[in-house]
Amino acid sequence: MYQNPWMYGSYFHYPSYIHTPMYQYEGQLNYENAYNYWNSPRQTMAERPLRLNDHGTNPSVINIHEASVQNKTYRTALWTGKHLQVTLMSLNPGEDIGLEMHATVDQFLLIEQGQEIVQMGNTRERLNFVRNVHADDAIMVPAGTWHNLTNTGNGPLKLYSIYAPPQHPFGTVHSTKMDAIRAERPH
Repeated sequence: MYQNPWMYGSYFHYPSYIHTPMYQYEGQLNYENAYNYWNSPRQTMAERPLRLNDHGTNPSVINIHEASVQNKTYRTALWTGKHLQVTLMSLNPGEDIGLEMHATVDQFLLIEQGQEIVQMGNTRERLNFVRNVHADDAIMVPAGTWHNLTNTGNGPLKLYSIYAPPQHPFGTVHSTKMDAIRAERPH
């Protein structure tokens, strides 16, 4: 018997494990290189820490999950453009962001690690939207909506937030929630 790579049509030709050739012969695909690549040790975040600073309006690519988990500050601006801002946040167990509302800013939050409760509503007295959220859950907060997030887990809550338009000044870093409150007080 011989191996014909087009026997089942172009959709079914190997390297699918279902239609692998029966006989090894010259010209056979070499899977050893792929195996060695995928099974070689990778660097961990501790071996190659990311630069967690505001990249401004410069083009940027970053592993947002690794950046979120690595972040140890309450809030760090990662990218601030003309129409969009990405910030990283880390909340300690029991800590919340505090009840707030952005009148002209839509907000997207993605939980990367931990669990929390999110509350939202049209008035500060009536937060009738309440959900428990976990890692990989996304939260969309429309402009003009009162909202609060509280870490209900035993470890730090790691998330990132996207504001449109930007909400914080370029280069914002708030090590703690108190730093954020002091910085956001009207002058």
